[in-house]
Amino acid sequence: MAQKPSIPKGTRDFNPQEVAKRNYIFNTIRREFEVFGFQPIETPSFENSETLMGKYGDEGDRLIFKILNSGDYFDKFKNVVKELSDETFSGDLNPFYAIETNFVTKHISEKALRYDLTVPFARYVVQHQNEIDFPFKRYQIQPVWRADRPQKGRFREFYQCDADVVGSDSLWQEVEFVQLYDSVFTALGLNGVTIKINNRKILSGIAEVIGAHDKLIDFTVALDKLDKIGEEKVKDEMRSKGISEEGISKLQPLFTLKGDFGAQINELKAILSTSEEGKKGIEELEFINQGIQTLGLKTAKLQLDVTLARGLNYYTGAIFEVAAPEGVKMGSIGGGGRYDDLTGIFGLKNVSGVGISFGLDRIALVLEDLGLFPETITNTVKVLFINFGQAEAMASMKAIKVLREQGISAELFPDQKNTKKQFNYANKRQIPYLVLLGDSELQSNTYTLKNMASGEQQELSLEQLIVALQ
Repeated sequence: MAQKPSIPKGTRDFNPQEVAKRNYIFNTIRREFEVFGFQPIETPSFENSETLMGKYGDEGDRLIFKILNSGDYFDKFKNVVKELSDETFSGDLNPFYAIETNFVTKHISEKALRYDLTVPFARYVVQHQNEIDFPFKRYQIQPVWRADRPQKGRFREFYQCDADVVGSDSLWQEVEFVQLYDSVFTALGLNGVTIKINNRKILSGIAEVIGAHDKLIDFTVALDKLDKIGEEKVKDEMRSKGISEEGISKLQPLFTLKGDFGAQINELKAILSTSEEGKKGIEELEFINQGIQTLGLKTAKLQLDVTLARGLNYYTGAIFEVAAPEGVKMGSIGGGGRYDDLTGIFGLKNVSGVGISFGLDRIALVLEDLGLFPETITNTVKVLFINFGQAEAMASMKAIKVLREQGISAELFPDQKNTKKQFNYANKRQIPYLVLLGDSELQSNTYTLKNMASGEQQELSLEQLIVALQ
């Protein structure tokens, strides 16, 4: 019995039209990256497990796809189980716990699919530090994998489009990244996106003020879920992590902050008056906001969101997240932030970095929903030659060779079928022009060019045909 074809949940096939649309986004982002001075790199699809584990917090670690080692590891595993079962363990030590921590991590899965592009980039910088000129501006457009629960806009395999700068502490980098977001989304026609910004130092200051500085990760992970689960459930999660009622009550002003950027900053100054760390975060946000106010944005808007946490351990300064225009139901379509010592985990200390990411798949869904893809991007072939027979096909192929040398995409319908079927094929492919090269055209050494949209036909020489199609 034939196997029913299927693909894993959270992955997708892409037809030619979808690939053309995705390439349109890729090319737009790549062009803006290069205009802003970023250089391309690529890293392997999988890394050593130790490179990735422990860099994304507990929740992130659980979403990392681990790769089984090839070879005779199952035989080794059975031998270890037998050895452990013959040993006597004292206290609460479970033999299978020992198998998991000691053997599985070392022998069963030593590699993992990359979770994002930032940590592999940090590894790249350290490994190639003697070849890099700092500050180093890089962009990277490659797929990543997460063992997440699939839903609309959330996949297990998806592309990230990242731009990062390492080797500079300057806040002008953050200003440039806000401008970069604005330029990309304006170029895509996606006007009215909201670039949300916060600062990890502000979150640290708040945790300090409420007496939960030792629970910063728990605090930020819970706070980051505010727009997903609501205020009360966020508070319940904080309680479950041991944050006191008194501390939670001090957070109340955060849930009700209103007004423009400046007004919210003033309220934060009052809340964080006793925290030096928090005040430093406010200063950084004020610098970025002032820069953007002076330089201006094309179509995006910058908004302070003090509940924005992006629960990743490595952020230390500014945090970014981009929301689609109002009325579009979609999670974030971009995000990033400042990480002051990410390379330190690989042995290169005191190298500051900041970067942002574009969520290609969600951006594609938003552009599709809003009808913002140009109609012409799916036209992969400009002209189709109708096949009337062997002699006509050979003459067509000679002309097609000339057209292709002139950069015009052209092809011959390969089979000699009735004309109606060939016309239907062209319509389904959305090919804008047909060339009819039959007996009369062979005799006169001409080509009949048909415009599929208007129905207009012209009898042209090869030189005229090239000009018309160009």
